[in-house]
Parts: sequence; structure tokens; C-alpha cells
Amino acid sequence: MKVTLFDFQKDALGKLRDALVSARKSVSPDNQQVVAFSAATGSGKTIMMTALFEAILDEPDDQLAWPLDWAPQPDAVILWVSDMPELNEQTKLKIESKSDKVYRVNQLITIDAHFDAPRLDGGRIYFINTQKLAVNQPLTNLGDGREHLIWETLTNTARAIPDRFYVVIDEAHRGMTSGKGAQAAQTLMQRFLLGYPEVGLVKMPMVIGVSATPKRFLDLIANAEHTVTTHKVAVPAEEVRKSGLLKDRILIHHPEATTTAEMALLEEAARRWGQMTAAWSAYCQDEKEQTIWPVLVVQVENGSDRQLTKTDLGVALTVIESAIGRRLNEGEVAHAMHDTGDLDVGGRRVRKVEASRIDADKNIGVVFFKTSLSTGWDCPRAEVMMSFRRAEDHTYIAQLLGRMVRTPLARRIEKDAALNDVHLFLPYFDTGAVESVVASLHNAEDVPPAETGSSRNLVVLKRREGCESIFAALDELITYRVNAARAQSPLRRYMAISRSLTIDEIDDDAWGQAKQQIVEWMGQRIAVVKATGQFDAAAKAITQVGLRTLAVNNGTGVAEPTADYHIDASDVDIDRLFEEAGRAFSHGLQMEYWRTHADRDALEVKVEAIVLARNAAEMAVLESKAEAAFDGLYDQHKKAIYKLKEQRRINYEKLRLATAKPNEVPWQLPASIDFKRLPTDPLWERHLYVEGNGQFRAELGTWEAGVLKEELAKPEVVGWLRNLDRKPWSLEIPYETGGDVRPMFPDLVVVREVGGEYIADILEPHDPSLGDNFEKAVGLAKFAEKHGALFGRIQLIRKHSSAGGEHFARLEINQAATIKKLLLINSNPQLDELFTG
Repeated sequence: MKVTLFDFQKDALGKLRDALVSARKSVSPDNQQVVAFSAATGSGKTIMMTALFEAILDEPDDQLAWPLDWAPQPDAVILWVSDMPELNEQTKLKIESKSDKVYRVNQLITIDAHFDAPRLDGGRIYFINTQKLAVNQPLTNLGDGREHLIWETLTNTARAIPDRFYVVIDEAHRGMTSGKGAQAAQTLMQRFLLGYPEVGLVKMPMVIGVSATPKRFLDLIANAEHTVTTHKVAVPAEEVRKSGLLKDRILIHHPEATTTAEMALLEEAARRWGQMTAAWSAYCQDEKEQTIWPVLVVQVENGSDRQLTKTDLGVALTVIESAIGRRLNEGEVAHAMHDTGDLDVGGRRVRKVEASRIDADKNIGVVFFKTSLSTGWDCPRAEVMMSFRRAEDHTYIAQLLGRMVRTPLARRIEKDAALNDVHLFLPYFDTGAVESVVASLHNAEDVPPAETGSSRNLVVLKRREGCESIFAALDELITYRVNAARAQSPLRRYMAISRSLTIDEIDDDAWGQAKQQIVEWMGQRIAVVKATGQFDAAAKAITQVGLRTLAVNNGTGVAEPTADYHIDASDVDIDRLFEEAGRAFSHGLQMEYWRTHADRDALEVKVEAIVLARNAAEMAVLESKAEAAFDGLYDQHKKAIYKLKEQRRINYEKLRLATAKPNEVPWQLPASIDFKRLPTDPLWERHLYVEGNGQFRAELGTWEAGVLKEELAKPEVVGWLRNLDRKPWSLEIPYETGGDVRPMFPDLVVVREVGGEYIADILEPHDPSLGDNFEKAVGLAKFAEKHGALFGRIQLIRKHSSAGGEHFARLEINQAATIKKLLLINSNPQLDELFTG
């Protein structure tokens, strides 16, 4: 793969692998195997399928780290089926651009009207759309020299290679009408699942249905008359959201009551588009990224026989130009309305463009459309949308937004929270209608998960002016990220960080030294295997194949062994095992070992690498050395890593966190954060992040508010942070419960100025009736034991009642005596004694 896969994509591919291993074993013309693969819109389904195709036709990508028992099928056939030619072309182009294995000439083939073959050829991916399968199409009719109907081609392929013919149905929820009374195939798409005896099409033995909404697809399978084995693979929507592939929030701008001031809202939408264009330009220039050019999408009203649209496009363009303070450039305005070509609007050319081509055409900044963008459209640049539609169209608008929430750089932006938002302007929607839109977004199966609400409540907070030195002090602190990255082997992490350090010109020698170091370790561990007498037997098991001969008496039928003997394994077998060893080492380290020992017998060197990869004890020693080496490199260069551009720095953080046990990372607070509050929420002073008017509003819990009032009464308190749960910037501390490691997010971080220095305190008001009390207290104690020197107070706080009234009792954890006591407790009553003792 030419791209780095997200952890959730690797996990999904691992599950797809398991499903296919099981399906391959059982599939036959009479035992259909179906994989239902579901993932939210924007999760990268085509990317994941591309990685799967590589694994089937070639080898699994190294970053997948699949078990060694996966067997590629170079002669397999993959057929991609969709109901739109344009979708097929998009998929084909994406596979070509993202794969470094499945891209050879004639390997990706579009089945057109001239296709005519008895079978589909092995080692290829074919694309077909259902329009070409209609009764009046050349593929389904003999004549003009055609020898084979497409149905015959598919049936012959299915019968010949049922375990190597994969039929992938894209957007498998379409066309899947079903029911007990409609068992026969009712659409062309269904015929691949159910077969179509009337034209000689058998049911396809192995089908992968790819969809954001698989229910109808699964219902059809459940109602099939023949036996179907179904394997379900689903990508959790929350994992997609956490990845940063999707926008964090959808902000809806609307009047409190229905109004006719539609052009006023369009002007505000255009102004927002201009602001986001400037913000993206600044960010991309600072981060040395390719510039992102946001798109303003304007949904106009329908027209009539004599009128293209009731919306005045001339006035709309004038309003947009007024808002951004310049005239729109030639080619900057386009439309995607099917019922006309290019338009002349007040002397401006508004060119016709296919919806699927909007994102790639960087000259396009404004797009007018009616209802044509919900299908076959993928435009991460669409950041602002204005709709002239009425409130009754809210369901369609919800569907459309589902296509607009992809992030332009396929990652969350840390520096500027505003770049993680999508804006929707609705002049004809009052508060009640907006609530209906929000409900539609939450209930629709194919709409990605994003926080949605009124722009009145969803705001962006920026650093309070004058707090530069406070934030500089907080930069010296650390946090944890629990389960933030998929665990990788230490060897893989050590190679990855050394390679990155060299690429980023932090340490030019790191990559070469790491490879040399690991090869040296490999030699040492092989020497240990030989010295302990384990090598010869292990090598013999690799280089020789034991055979047994049985003699069957022709008269009695009794079989008796006559001889046992051995033959040498073939070079092909050795090379296959050598490649499998490479998957265990990762990063082609088996080849590094082979090249280093090029002066020795090649077979001997390969066998050594295979034996080592199969020796769990010695591999554990290698992994331990690699883990220590990783930590050493990270600690040595962490200051230089901190100064890198955002995307590269995140790469190192992911490597740091890709361990079974949580690791600490620098706590880096961004320049701005998103926040949700009501305009009527209480005002609080001295918060580190504030709105544009310099204020901070929040509805705090009773205990939080009470503790905060006590803190703000102290003159040395110069700032504080409402530490929200599960934000990319949150202060996070691990604790153990039931054998699992989970994150906690202390409610308040308070900053005091003492003796000219800033000290950060961690305050956690916590209800003693909750069952996790002592576990979180122990987690805080372990954190204090390791990192207490970086912080001031670390307190667990309760509200106590006494004769003198209610007061807050504070257990000061950041003290050696308290830490020692907390590390010994294992129940809430024991914690209670520390509060009262």
C-alpha cells in the first residue's frame, strides 16, 4: 500500500482475513459463503478492500502484520460490481493510486460491451456495473460475433474456482428488496447472490457485500432458499470518528424563527467560506502541506418548465462576491444540475461539472446544485453548505451532509479546531426544524458520527490573551493516551522510528544503525540456539520432508508400512518459509540478515532466519532489546520530535503509544479547542480558553462548581482548564479495573503562580458511591509516584457533611506517605479510611 492504514482499518482487515480463511475452507457451488462488511461512510472502505486485494493476489502489506498461515492466491479472480459506471471508475482509479502491488497493466479490467470470454482470467480485478447486465445490452445477448454471454462467463468461473472467485458487491444495500414472498431475484444485483437459472447464472459461491448499511443485504441472505454461511465484519463507528477521517462537528446556522432573509444567511455562509479558505491557507503554509481550497456548496430550489430554478443565481453570486470582497474567478463557479449545460449568469460563466469531479478540480470554489450530490459524490473540500430548501426537505439534507464530513487531509487538525468543523446554513429552518435535522443525522444508518447542533451552542475557544507563559509551563507536562494506538511488535516500532528519524533529518544514521544492530542481535540469538543444541533438529524440520510408503495387499486390502525416508525440501518451499519469517521480523529484516551474510551459503543463512523466527523464546529476547532501543531513541530525540510539523509529530506519538501498556507522551495543548455550551450557561473567570469576546461559559456539576469557587478565591490561582473527557488534547491518566487498563480524565487542572513559577494541580471531585473510587485513587497514586515532580497538588475530592455543615474533603495524593498507603488498598472502604483517618 502507498498509504498508511489506520488502526481500525488494520483491525477490520484482520477480521476480513479470518472470515475469508473460514470461507475458503467451506466454499463450494452448493455451500455459498457471504461476507457482510459494514463500515460508516467515510471510513475508507475502498482503501480497506484494496489492501485485501493485495493480500489475496500478492502478499499482505507489511503494516498488517498478519499471522503466517495466510495463503495468497495469485490466480484468484475478483469481480467488483456496482450500480453506477462512475462509481466503478472512481474505485478503479483509487485502487491504482493507493496500491503498490495491484496496478499492473491489464490487471484492472473494466468489462465493457465488447467483452467476450469463456472465463475470467486469474490474477485480475474486473469491474462491471449492473446497467451492462440489462436484457437489452450486448453482454446478455448473442449476436455480432459474440460467443459467450456474460452469464456463461460468470458461471464457468464460479464452477472452476469457487474458492478463488470473489464477487464484491459495492454499496450492497442498494437493490436488495426482499421478503418471504419474493424469494426469486428481483434485481440484477441480487442475482449474484441468489442465482438466475433462467439465463444459466449460478449463485456466486463467495460474495463480499460492502456497505454502510448492511441490513437489507443481510435480510436477503436470511430469506434465501439455499444454504448460506454468513460472516459479519463491522467497523465500529466510534473508531472511525476517533481516527480523524471525519469532521468532529457539524454546525448548523439558522434563524430563531422562520425568515425570508435568505440572502443575508448566504452572505454569512460566503463570509465563513472565505474565513475557512484563509485558515486552511495559513495552516497548509505553516505545515508545508498541499493547499486545501474549501468549497461553498449552495443548494438551490427546484424550477419549472420555463425556469431552471426559483433561486436567483445572479443575486446569489453578487452576494457571495460582496461577502468575500472580490470578484469570483473564471472557472471558480460550477453547477451539478443535470437538466442543463454551462450557464451564463450576469456575464459570469457557471460551468457544468459532474459531481464526482468536483473534489479533483481545485479551481472550483462555489457549486450550485439541486438534489444531485448525494450519490457518487465524495468531496472532502466541501466545508460550507447553504440550502435554499424548505424545512420539509430535512431528511434529504441529512443524507447530503453524510457526504460532506470527510476531512480534507484525512486526519484531525490539532492546531486550529475550527478546521475540524462543517457549516450548514438553513434560512428556512427555525429551531424546531433544526432539531429535526439533528434527529435525522443521529438516526440515519449511513450518516457518519459527528457532534451536531446549533452554531449558537457549538463554539471554538482560543487561548486567553496574556497566558503565553502559562501554556509554555504546561508544555513541560506529560499525559497518557490509553488504547490510542494498535499495539505493534517492538521490532516493528524500533525500525519505524529509526526510519522516521532519518527521513525527518533528525538522525541521519538512525535507520542504518538500527538495521545493523538488529542483524547483529539476530546473529547472537542464532548462536544461542546452536549452543543450546536446539538448532539442528529445527533446521532438519525445515530442510527435509519425511515420507512414508504403505504397501496395500491386493487380496486382503490391508495396508502395511514398508519404508520411511526423507527428501530435501525444494528451494521454492524454503523461499516461502523465508518470506514468512520476514513477516515475523518486519521491514525486510530477513533480507538484511541474508545480505549481511552474503559470503556464506544462501540456504544456510535462510534456514537460520527461519529457525529464529519460529523460536518464541529467542524472539522475545529480540523484542525486549528492540523495545529498550526504541525508548532510547525516543528519549534522545523527543525535543526535536516536538518541534516537527503536526503530521510528522503525530506519527511519532502513534509509535510511542503502540504498546500493550500505556506510555506517557508530552501534553500539548492546541491553539484552539471546540466546546459545547448554552448561551445562558454561567460565566467563569480565568479559564485558559475563551470565546472571541474573552468570556468562558460552562455548566459545571455541583461539586466541580463548588471546588472551583474555592480555587478561584485564592489569589495565586492564575488559570484553570475544564478537562473534557476523550478529547485529543485532554489530560488522561490510566487506571486498572478488572484486569483492563482504562483512561480517566480529572475534571479540573488548576494553575497557580508560586515564587515566580507556574504549578499545575490535578483536582478530581469524585462521588464516593461509585464503584471505581479506589481503582481511580490507585491510578492517581501510580501517576503521582512516576510523574509527581512535574505537578503540584494531585487531589481526590469528596463532599463531607458534619455538624459544622458541608465541606470538601481533599485527599492529597502527591505525597510519598499517601502514595505508599494507596498502593496497598484494594477496596472502597479502605479508601474511605484514608479520607477519615
